[in-house]
Amino acid sequence: MSITASPLRLTVILCLAEVVGMTGFSVFPALLPGFINEWALSNTQAGWINGILYGGYLLAVPVLVSLTDRLPAKRIYFLSMALSGLACLGFALFAEGLWSGLLFRALIGIGLAGTYMPGLRILSDHVEGPIQSRAIAFYTASFSIGAALSFLMAGEISSNYDWQLAAAVSAGGPLLAMMMVSPVLPRELPQDHVEPDTHLLDFRPVLKCRAAMGYVLAYTAHNFELFNLRSWMVAYLVFAQGLVEPGYEMWSATAAATFVTLLGLPSSVIGNELSNRFGRQRVITIIMLSSAVLSTVIGFLAGNVPYWLIIGFFIVYGITVTADSASITSGVVAAAPKGYRGATMAVHSCIGFSGAFLGPLVFGLMLDVGPGISVPPWGLAFVVTGLAVAMGPLALRLFRADPDRR
Repeated sequence: MSITASPLRLTVILCLAEVVGMTGFSVFPALLPGFINEWALSNTQAGWINGILYGGYLLAVPVLVSLTDRLPAKRIYFLSMALSGLACLGFALFAEGLWSGLLFRALIGIGLAGTYMPGLRILSDHVEGPIQSRAIAFYTASFSIGAALSFLMAGEISSNYDWQLAAAVSAGGPLLAMMMVSPVLPRELPQDHVEPDTHLLDFRPVLKCRAAMGYVLAYTAHNFELFNLRSWMVAYLVFAQGLVEPGYEMWSATAAATFVTLLGLPSSVIGNELSNRFGRQRVITIIMLSSAVLSTVIGFLAGNVPYWLIIGFFIVYGITVTADSASITSGVVAAAPKGYRGATMAVHSCIGFSGAFLGPLVFGLMLDVGPGISVPPWGLAFVVTGLAVAMGPLALRLFRADPDRR
């Protein structure tokens, strides 16, 4: 059955659905200082709750995304979006500390696993040719818009009411997303679909593909940094605000985080265009190394430079952190072995989001151990982040076995 929408319409609807379906994504990190105080969390425990969303994601994604090689992605997409909405509502009604917070954030991660990459699979199956890379770029960049919208909604609603209402309102986003995509998603697999030769969780064809694995490992380093930024940016800005005189705070921490996160859309799209022109591996390497340098500096700025300059650094850092995103994902889609696009996306997400899971946890651990070794905690945490993202270009160089594909 052919899809019922043009490539442009399909891209726009899937991007919009991705944005509204993520309304619960940033509720916890957007309000992190309040949760730490209200739930009496250590930084390491807060890191666990931040990271468990990606833990749920990486546990579910091998099965859910691999199933798109065998079942229509629409079924997986709808069930997972429904789970996201129920998990957001459950967080609002029942979360009251570490363990309940872990449970519902993990469920939100599982819901994300069944919507983000299956949505990308639908897009890559039905948008072909030169425009495919651009469609993927806008889709992956829309993740930043969804995260930013979630930051903004959580911050605004919580400041006027409470975090429970913010979480409850976020449950409506996945429902709206389901209504948006229902008319355009195909009910059957594409007519030119190639059935895999192996069983559901046999990823050997993907793991043997050096070109794909280079991008997968680069994506892991990218996610380690990206989700550290999204998990801890508000908390760091609140800390920096506390070191300046009242009246010199500029933006609130959540407003600044929203703006920085929104930059992910243009930076990712522009980064992909640069990759198409100058070579994907070269552009990704330059971006990731630039981001690593900024990360090693930014954690030492609080209390040493004006707050407005810290915001400026985060704006530039937000651009470098996201500018490689679409290029990496377009690269892995292009490198996928024939018949294993879904399995390749599953490996890409599973291994890649291990970085998203470990990043916030390691960051929180560094905050807790920093004072014990006489190192500024925020500086140490961001330095470790910079070292991790610098591994991305190394992985691309070591695992690339074919010429740079565009």
